[in-house]
Amino acid sequence: MQESIFYSLYKHKGLLFKLIQRDVAGRYRGSVMGGLWSLITPVLMLLIYLFVFGVVFNARRSGVEPGSGMADFGLWLFAGMLVHGLFGECLTRAPSAVVGQPSYVKKVIFPLEILPLVVVGSAFFHALVGVGVLLCGLCIVRGGISETVLWLPLVWLPLILLCAGVTWLVAALAVYLRDIGQMTGLVATVLLFLSPIFFSASSLPEHYRPLLELNPLTVPIEMSRSILLDGMAPVWGVLGMHSLMGVVVAWLGLATFQKLRPGFADVL
Repeated sequence: MQESIFYSLYKHKGLLFKLIQRDVAGRYRGSVMGGLWSLITPVLMLLIYLFVFGVVFNARRSGVEPGSGMADFGLWLFAGMLVHGLFGECLTRAPSAVVGQPSYVKKVIFPLEILPLVVVGSAFFHALVGVGVLLCGLCIVRGGISETVLWLPLVWLPLILLCAGVTWLVAALAVYLRDIGQMTGLVATVLLFLSPIFFSASSLPEHYRPLLELNPLTVPIEMSRSILLDGMAPVWGVLGMHSLMGVVVAWLGLATFQKLRPGFADVL
């Protein structure tokens, strides 16, 4: 059965891309700036981080020397926020991925499994724009980027699998348990403060670090920073374990979605 599902995803890739494109365009429909907001928003957020945490709070983190200035801290913070933003958008929008498309659900031949992937694809597009802004910031602040940036797709692939699995799972459960839609925003906010975004994992006391390692965002955040900002290659053992987790979560999410799928039309 799983083999037919993966074939279905491949077969309908053209439809998936069109739905993602429509989702991204629909977000800015009616606005004067249109799709430019997808670029303006991350640029403004980066500038805000630079000002608030670098000037107002005079923020410092472990690993950033006081003389390195606010720019490095802003870039460091923005890199962490990109990872959380990708996962957080998938999590908060997942409950409406199926519930919000009743006309598709009632079409017998429509491949419902691609609806959650539209959410993931749209979030990934905006994350890519953010990465572009970050790379431009690195060029301006540091005069260039490290060649280790080429490793970033390998680090983010397990993250995409994780996002897909969680989105499939939440989208399916939300059809039957509407309260999930009220919980995902809270979970995303909790992850914002329990992930190493405003602090580094190395700055925590030793006995708290195993708890931080249970957070699925810890590895992509820390590794993305080391690749983009520190010019370091991935830690392959850690990346391998994280990739395995991404595959397992994606498989469980898809399996749950397919298991609950037959009752969608009756509930909606």
